[in-house]
Amino acid sequence: MHSVASSKDEETLNLGKAEGGSEAPRGRGRPKVMSDEAQSAIILQKARELFQESGYARTTMDEVAARCRISKRTLYRLFPSKTELFAAIIDAHRETMLALPGDYEKMSLQDALEAIFRIDISEEADRERIALLRFVMVESRHYPELHELARQRGGERSRALLGEWFDKQRELGRIDIDDAMSAGKILMDMIFGAIVFKAPGDPELGGGDDRKDYLRRCIRIFLDGVRPR
Repeated sequence: MHSVASSKDEETLNLGKAEGGSEAPRGRGRPKVMSDEAQSAIILQKARELFQESGYARTTMDEVAARCRISKRTLYRLFPSKTELFAAIIDAHRETMLALPGDYEKMSLQDALEAIFRIDISEEADRERIALLRFVMVESRHYPELHELARQRGGERSRALLGEWFDKQRELGRIDIDDAMSAGKILMDMIFGAIVFKAPGDPELGGGDDRKDYLRRCIRIFLDGVRPR
């Protein structure tokens, strides 16, 4: 029992070091063991880095465990396969693209949709989500199983969440649409098309707008078409 506990404590400490932290002075008692949730978040970040550096096919679970400085046993306990690890990355990425579900009822439609689509995300976070989105698009063309994961866990789930939100707004009388799912797809195509093809630092969009202003304009144009007359 002692050897198992010591191994887990050392693994938790190594995860902290992998994030660039320094080893804290040892106090009395056993070190606090990192939760599965915190450990999973670190694994997802490190796995994402490896996938983007080497590609999905060339990245192994052994390499992920080594990058995270954890045992393969721990990695497989949290993520039983590389496919499930990739799926978890898609789930986490979806939340950086679309902040749903959420409570936006006290906000105007314009402000709510800007928050839902994370228009004011930091430039660094924006670059990260764009890089992963483009990576997933490229990898999905080569590997059918990844295409299906990206479709189900990314696009379809996002459209369902936005469609549900639009349905609620229609019930509240805030918008007038006959098909919430189609309306959600239209707006997602407008927003995500601009996000993918107009990254920070790229040439300006037509009219000299910066990208955030352009995305806000997309939302205004969309809302002008769905507001009750």
